[in-house]
Amino acid sequence: MLGPGRAGNPYAGMGTAEGAIVTVIPYGEQQFAAAPGLLVVCRSGIGYDAIDVEAATRHGIAVCNVPHGPTVSTAEHATALMMAAAKRVIQAGNRLRAGRGDYYQSHEAVELDGKTLGLVGFGRIARRVAAAGAGLGMKPLAYDPYLEDGAFPPSVERASTFEELLTRGDVVSVHIPFTPENARIFDDEAFALMKPGALFINSARGRLVDHDALIEALDRGHLFGAGLDVTDPEPLDPDHPLLHRPDVTVTPHIASATAEGRVRIFRAALEQVIMTLEGRRPPHLVNPEVWQRVRRRLAAVR
Repeated sequence: MLGPGRAGNPYAGMGTAEGAIVTVIPYGEQQFAAAPGLLVVCRSGIGYDAIDVEAATRHGIAVCNVPHGPTVSTAEHATALMMAAAKRVIQAGNRLRAGRGDYYQSHEAVELDGKTLGLVGFGRIARRVAAAGAGLGMKPLAYDPYLEDGAFPPSVERASTFEELLTRGDVVSVHIPFTPENARIFDDEAFALMKPGALFINSARGRLVDHDALIEALDRGHLFGAGLDVTDPEPLDPDHPLLHRPDVTVTPHIASATAEGRVRIFRAALEQVIMTLEGRRPPHLVNPEVWQRVRRRLAAVR
């Protein structure tokens, strides 16, 4: 069994692996061809865009993910980014450490009470962020075209379009997976639609955002600030302009990296790999069409 990767060579041991638990390291045709005995790859998280699912299916490899594992930690982190961006917590601390006085008069911050919390996507993480926002006195508004009306509780208003959410949200928080169709969905036009003084929070995927467009919206003062746990590329170069702005809080894709989150994620990933190798269908199979072939491959080697 192959773990999340070894220092210096994340693909070490693949030649004899039957199961793999992977993080954000790309897995595609080259890796699958080099591992003829590989039967299952489980992503230790929700998004599996780093795995070439079509190539895995061609090779008869099951692909799984862990949709529940990162939920609590990521939702808490998204809320923390929203708070930090609204209050400019990190920037105030930096001013204090630098000894730059006149702190009260120079500090800029906004209240969240009474503000509209716009959620792009309304899955597990977004629902917890909505609850946290409501606890702060915010009014949750969500856009998710893939859900039925019954999936939205009475406390969360449903936006009919992406554009409606952008124009109404005082905070826009992103909770959708990356696909080729939504690459750079947050571009110049999207940021221009957002309310003046709004906050932009992204804990989903960096490739959803045109970061040049985000910087331009911040430069012209259209947005009050941003909180980002994901960027493109990852990690950002230390000289990247997003890391040197007083109106942006950036963390290096660590939202789910809590003690509890790590245990939950890797336990669930390991359980699914073991289930697959025992011939039991895993609960979060991304490519179900491959399952019968996986079972035949298992029978041939057991």
